[in-house]
Amino acid sequence: MYFDRSNLADTELLSFYRALLYPRLIEEKMLLLLRQGKISKWFSGIGQEAIAVGATLALEADEWIMPLHRNLGVFTTRNMPLHKLLLQWQGSDEGYSKGRERSFHFGSRAYHICGMISHLGPQLSIADGIALAHQLKKEHKVSLAFSGEGGTSEGEFHEALNVAAVWGLPVIFLVENNGYGLSTPVSEQYHCKSLVDKAIGYGMEGVQVDGNNLLEVYQTIRTARAYAIKEQKPVLIEAMTFRMRGHEEASGVKYVPPELFEEWGKKDPVAQYETFLREAHLLDNAGIEALRQELKHRIDEEVSKGLEPLPFAVSTHTELEDIYAPAPPALLPSGTASEKRFIDAISEALRQSMEQYPELVLMGQDIAAYGGAFKITDGLLGRFGKERVRNTPLCESAIVGTALGLSIAGFKSMVEMQFADFVSCGFNQIVNNLAKIHYRWGQTADVVIRMPTGGGVGAGPFHSQSNEAWFTHVPGLKVVYPSSPEDAKGLLTAAIADPNPVMYFEHKALYRSISGLVPDGYYTVEIGKARLIQAGEDISIITYGSGVHWAMEYAAAHPELSIAILDLRTLLPLDYDAIRDTVALTGKVLVLHEDTLTGGLGGEISAWIAEHCFHLLDAPVIRCASLDTPVPFAIPLEKNFLAKARLDQCIQQLTSW
Repeated sequence: MYFDRSNLADTELLSFYRALLYPRLIEEKMLLLLRQGKISKWFSGIGQEAIAVGATLALEADEWIMPLHRNLGVFTTRNMPLHKLLLQWQGSDEGYSKGRERSFHFGSRAYHICGMISHLGPQLSIADGIALAHQLKKEHKVSLAFSGEGGTSEGEFHEALNVAAVWGLPVIFLVENNGYGLSTPVSEQYHCKSLVDKAIGYGMEGVQVDGNNLLEVYQTIRTARAYAIKEQKPVLIEAMTFRMRGHEEASGVKYVPPELFEEWGKKDPVAQYETFLREAHLLDNAGIEALRQELKHRIDEEVSKGLEPLPFAVSTHTELEDIYAPAPPALLPSGTASEKRFIDAISEALRQSMEQYPELVLMGQDIAAYGGAFKITDGLLGRFGKERVRNTPLCESAIVGTALGLSIAGFKSMVEMQFADFVSCGFNQIVNNLAKIHYRWGQTADVVIRMPTGGGVGAGPFHSQSNEAWFTHVPGLKVVYPSSPEDAKGLLTAAIADPNPVMYFEHKALYRSISGLVPDGYYTVEIGKARLIQAGEDISIITYGSGVHWAMEYAAAHPELSIAILDLRTLLPLDYDAIRDTVALTGKVLVLHEDTLTGGLGGEISAWIAEHCFHLLDAPVIRCASLDTPVPFAIPLEKNFLAKARLDQCIQQLTSW
């Protein structure tokens, strides 16, 4: 095997050997500890160390890496203390994720490593966002994301590479092709000759390397890094290697032909590099053995510290507090106010937030020159430029991942879903990456996702859904749903100011149908606080969005009833104090929403009232919701579908008690 040592001093070559040998010896120790029952699980990277080590050596220490299961060499080459890694692997509250994540599912800002999730593919577009941040800040840096050959079958692989290519982002996509995705061989994974051949389809450079040759990996990535920075373009690298152990130790290797182990055993990256050092007269057998013993001693010391039994301090308060990062206080309005439509209030909120936060980037399909499907972003491109108001390819998942990458690099972002219905294409990124990342390792996801939602406009089943309940079940998200122009502006500015991921629902039917006084200056409305629209003595209606207007119309048409109306405004977290107070006003409660009945937020609110406010009730809590069907297209069918069609019936049922 030829090792290209150009431009590398002898001291560097020796330090590279130390970096390569260290994770191998740790791996061997971990397998021993696993057999002894001292650790619970292990994903072995034996045979693949040259890729993780070579890639990390090739980058600057402050360039972000998105590693996977078998990239121990990334963590050790970034000099993360082994005893702390052991605490992490054991689930100790002294580990990097406070016991909340297993093995390598964690990240660290100090070491510029972004923790993986089990879904693998979403890591790739996070690298897009970090690279975009480097580009916006005019920094000469890259981001690097690992993938296995199995992960290239995921849609996220296509989306992330496509975004990086279209936007010209300095990203290195590094595919470790070890022949098997768990037990599935590459012959059942893809039919192209080589994965690197996919690069040409995205208009990017691609290269295949011997993943067991440390210097070839290093030199290739150094070259790719220089190219990506100079040309502002991504690179796809396929590193050919082999996994000498099972996917994880419990899965075994019975599905692998024995001759492959013999073939690849001869290509062992550590053994081959040792041969190179001997032939270059940089190290002899005695020197190799001395270094092995030194590192083994160091590992034993670290293991001894990392395996010390420590008390686990469990605090429910801390667990709940760590779901969200602290948010800034509300900024009260001042100065003049003027009449504005719902849609104009949202547009003004975006414009003023762009002025308030120079690091805010807007992304979405057709939001730039076209101004968005509903013209909400019209004019923002001319005011703030194409770097901050960005049209996106049609790939919701990658854009949400890109938004998270921007957040990791210190930016804020707003992602517009053209219709709330389309968010299903980005669901994984939202519920598994955005929502969980602060709880997992303290990283904020400073992302707002705008969701044009709801029916009443004859748009049919794929442009009219009320899907807010999908997200109210996800800890770590905030869900807001304004009903008035004043709240539409104030809640959107608050969502953008908030460092947590916020799903911002805006009802399409309200865009141009309602207006009201809205403060002209910049202000925010506190997220998590409901608003009592009107007091009443006979019944209480708890609602949000279009339901507020249905309730107000009904109350105006029935002056014989004294109706209290509570606008929730925020659906996660709920304002339980306001709910309790509204129940206490009348003792008779109707929960009204446009979403379908089964699984709608009304069920959760009703259950909470029954559990916590039973002594205040004079009647059962009644739910009024839309039919349990998709949203129909024909206007007569849609009117029958919507909860408003049953509002009078439900109120009559409630008042009859």
